[in-house]
Amino acid sequence: MSSPKAPAYLSLRKRWLGLAVIVMWAAIGSWQVSKPMPAGTDIATSLIASDEVRFLQDLTHPDSDGQALHEQQIFDEVLRIIDGAQHYIVADFFLFNDMMGASSAVHRALSGELVDRLIARKHASPDLNILLITDPINDVYGGAPSALLERLRANGIQVAVTNLEALRDSNPAYSAIWRSTLQWWGNASNRGWLPNPFDAADSEDRITLRSWLALLNFKANHRKVIVADRADGRLQALLTSANPHDASSGHSNVALTFVGPLAATVLASELDVARFSGWQGDFPDPVLQSAASTTDGGVDESRAQLQLLTEEAIRNHLLTTFNDCRAGDAIDIAMFYLSDRKIIDALLAAAERDVQVRLILDPNRDAFGRQKDGVPNRPVANELVTASAGRIQVRWYRTEGEQFHTKLALARRGADIIVSLGSANLTRRNLGNYNLEANIALATPADSALGGQLTSYFERLWSNDGAQYTAGFDAWRDTSRLRYWRYRFMEATGLSTF
Repeated sequence: MSSPKAPAYLSLRKRWLGLAVIVMWAAIGSWQVSKPMPAGTDIATSLIASDEVRFLQDLTHPDSDGQALHEQQIFDEVLRIIDGAQHYIVADFFLFNDMMGASSAVHRALSGELVDRLIARKHASPDLNILLITDPINDVYGGAPSALLERLRANGIQVAVTNLEALRDSNPAYSAIWRSTLQWWGNASNRGWLPNPFDAADSEDRITLRSWLALLNFKANHRKVIVADRADGRLQALLTSANPHDASSGHSNVALTFVGPLAATVLASELDVARFSGWQGDFPDPVLQSAASTTDGGVDESRAQLQLLTEEAIRNHLLTTFNDCRAGDAIDIAMFYLSDRKIIDALLAAAERDVQVRLILDPNRDAFGRQKDGVPNRPVANELVTASAGRIQVRWYRTEGEQFHTKLALARRGADIIVSLGSANLTRRNLGNYNLEANIALATPADSALGGQLTSYFERLWSNDGAQYTAGFDAWRDTSRLRYWRYRFMEATGLSTF
C-alpha cells in the first residue's frame, strides 16, 4: 500500500524554505567579502623620508660540506629593538609558538627567546608599556591555550588576539555557513578529542571540533612588525617576513628596519588592529600625538624614501610599479607563494614589453616536516615560462626541510629601484584585503648603498655566488594540468591555505 502524498502546499513551503536558506547564505557571503575594512587597514602612505634604513636577511643554505648553514640577522635586530625601548614596544607577529608540526629540527627557539627578552625588559623597566598583537592560530582558535602568551600576561605584558571576524572572508562558501551557525558554538580546551594540526602527529594534545571548524575560514593576521621608541626619542620600526616560531626558525626571510616619522604611522595602524580586537589599554598621550602628527615626512631626496603599504594597497603598488616598467627595465621577485592572477597577468604583460623578469621561488615541497606537492608555485611557474616563451626566467630555492619564506619584489627602472618587502605573499588572500598584511615599499637610486645591497642579495641567490642557493627551472618543473586547474580553483574560491 503506497503512502499518501504530501499536500502540495507543504512541498511548496519546503521549496521556499530551501530558497530562503540559499539566499541568506549568498547574502552573508557577498557582504562578508566586500564589507568595509576596519580601521588601520588598506593603508598606502605617501613617500616619507626615513633614516637608518637597513635591509636584513636570514638565509639557510648548504656549506662546503653540504651541511645547513644559517645566516641570521632579523631576530637579533628585533631583540636589540626590545633592549633599547624606553617607553613602549608594540609587536605584531602571526606565528608566535613552539608547535613543531611533523618537524623535529629546531634551529632556534625563537618564541621562547622573544618571550624571555620581553619579560626581562618589563622587569627592568616596570613602567615600559608592551603590547603584543598576534593571531588566534597560536592558541589554535581557543582550543589550546598558549603557555607563552600566558607567561607574557602574567608578567604585565598586554596581549591582543586579533578579532578575525572583523576581516573580510576569503573563503565565502564556507565562511557564510560559519558566520550564520558554527561561530556561536563554545570552545573548551579541556574537551578536545581531535589532533592538533600544528603539532607532532604523536602529540597528546587534543583540540576541539570547533577549533578545526574555525581553521577552515583560512584567514589570518599575517603581519610581522615591531615598533619601539629609542633613547634618542625617535621611533624605530622593523617589518619582516619572519615569524618568532620555533619550527620556522631555519627559514630564509627578509626585513627592513628604519627610524623616523613613518614608524609612527606603523604604530597607529597596529594600535587600530588591537582596538578592533578588543584591546582597551592605552599608551601615553605623547606617543599617540606623535602617531597622529608625524604621518607625512615629505619627500627629501637626500634620504631613503619609504611607504607603508598594507593589505590590498600592496597589490596596487606592485601593479603600478610593474605596469610602469618598459623595455630595458627589470623585475626581480623572490617569493614563498606566487598565485595572484592580477600579478601574474602584469608579469606576462611586462615580459611582452621586453622587461626582464626573473623569479626565485620556493618549490612548495616542505611544510614543517610534511611534504607538499608544489601547489601553487610549480604550476604558476610553468604557466609563466610557457606563456612568455621563456622570456620570464625562474629558479628554485634549494630548500632542505626549511622554507624559502622570503617576500621581496624589486623593480629596476632606469637609475632607480623600487622595492616592496614584508609579510605579504603574492596571493589573492594576502593581496585582496582578506588577511592583515604589512609591507614597506622604498624608492632609492640603484647605485646607492641600500640599492646595491638589495640588488646584490638577489644576484647572489640567482647566480649561486658563494653557495648553491638555487636550482634551474627544470629541477621542479610541473606540467600537470590537473594541479594547474586545482590551483586555479583553490585561488579563486579561497579553499586553500595559500
